[in-house]
Amino acid sequence: MAVALGSVLALTATACGDDGSGTGGSKGAEGSGKGEITFWDTNGGVRTDIWKQIIADFEKKYPDIKVDYVGIPAAGAQSKYDTAIQGGGLPDVGGVGTAMLAEIAAQGALEPLDGRLAKSPLNGHLSQNLLQVSKAAGGGDTLYQIPTSANNGTLWYRTDLFKKAGLDAPTTWSKFYEAADKLTDRGKNAFGFTIRGGEGSIAPALDAVYGQTGITSFWNGDKTTVNDPKNVAALEKYVALYKKDTPSADVNNDFTKMVAQWDSGTIGMLSHNLGSYQDHLKALGKDKFRGIPNPTLDDGTRVQVSNPVDGLGLFKASKNKAAAWKFIEFAVSHEENSKFNESAGQVPANTDAAQDAWIQRSEPTKLAAEALNGGSTKIVQLPYYLPDWNTISKADNEPNFQKLLLGKTTAKQFLDTLADQLNKAQAEWKQQKG
Repeated sequence: MAVALGSVLALTATACGDDGSGTGGSKGAEGSGKGEITFWDTNGGVRTDIWKQIIADFEKKYPDIKVDYVGIPAAGAQSKYDTAIQGGGLPDVGGVGTAMLAEIAAQGALEPLDGRLAKSPLNGHLSQNLLQVSKAAGGGDTLYQIPTSANNGTLWYRTDLFKKAGLDAPTTWSKFYEAADKLTDRGKNAFGFTIRGGEGSIAPALDAVYGQTGITSFWNGDKTTVNDPKNVAALEKYVALYKKDTPSADVNNDFTKMVAQWDSGTIGMLSHNLGSYQDHLKALGKDKFRGIPNPTLDDGTRVQVSNPVDGLGLFKASKNKAAAWKFIEFAVSHEENSKFNESAGQVPANTDAAQDAWIQRSEPTKLAAEALNGGSTKIVQLPYYLPDWNTISKADNEPNFQKLLLGKTTAKQFLDTLADQLNKAQAEWKQQKG
């Protein structure tokens, strides 16, 4: 596998080494709006077919522009960009997800897009919430990424078990906790909920915490709100479900184990995202489950943490920014964005695409789109822009979350530790930013 990946990266390096792009700091040029541009798909292999369709559509509409497609496996995308920023050979346009956006923008490699979007036919047709996530992930108020698609936290629940128990859909947190208790019968190996205790546990836990308290900002000045007393109480309530209303195996479950356990057992609810829809459909059939956005407060207020957003960036070093921008506009236009997201099973960033027939047929995606695009949804922006965010939210605190589930630490100690690390990372980031 390593050899294969090395070969792919060697080939892609050759393919784009001579595209005329300079290093991250190069100013590039607007260009003629015609000729050749290079596009890096940073989920190469997975999204290759749909991107090749979009490119074919684009070249049909703009026969005087040729797009060189380069597929880069997701795992190697960040290092590929870093190498090109230092040594030259950046593409004109490329996939830039929120997880890597801050690092690339901080190196001065991306063109600010606010002005271009303001004059574009896309203006007013992109989700405002997703645009805010993009700006926040870039580390400020500048737009360096045009969002293409997003995932969303989804509460999957067994409609057959809810009906049998006479329970309402778990649309609010109080209904969620009531259902978790009522559907649990440990003697019969039946549980109300499955909690994610293994890899990837921090974001869903934070989603549950902020969703319950209604606190809408991750920061209060330069201090995080993560250990606010209300959040501590909400986390205490959430982790108290472990082993009371959840299987004990949950402490080690990542999403694949959790999804498999839910699909094959008698567990009432599962908090994941849209990505597991096909698994549930195959295991349970369409009449036994439903996927809704995570619960609201009793008054209907919806607060959720930001999910990673996929998007496209225009590189400052491009010698043909006019043609590259045309490609971005085209790819995120109604028809093409709809086509892309139907293939990917994600929520379109284009709000017109979010109304299309395929979304209306897929209720979980439709409800997720409504939540993401809804004016009343408040999104707590997780600090993807912090260089230490991935380390803090994974390596440092996933083991601590397992200790919390096992009763070896308290919710207050867990959140105080997390807050201390985040406050230090924020202070360092601000100092470097000047």
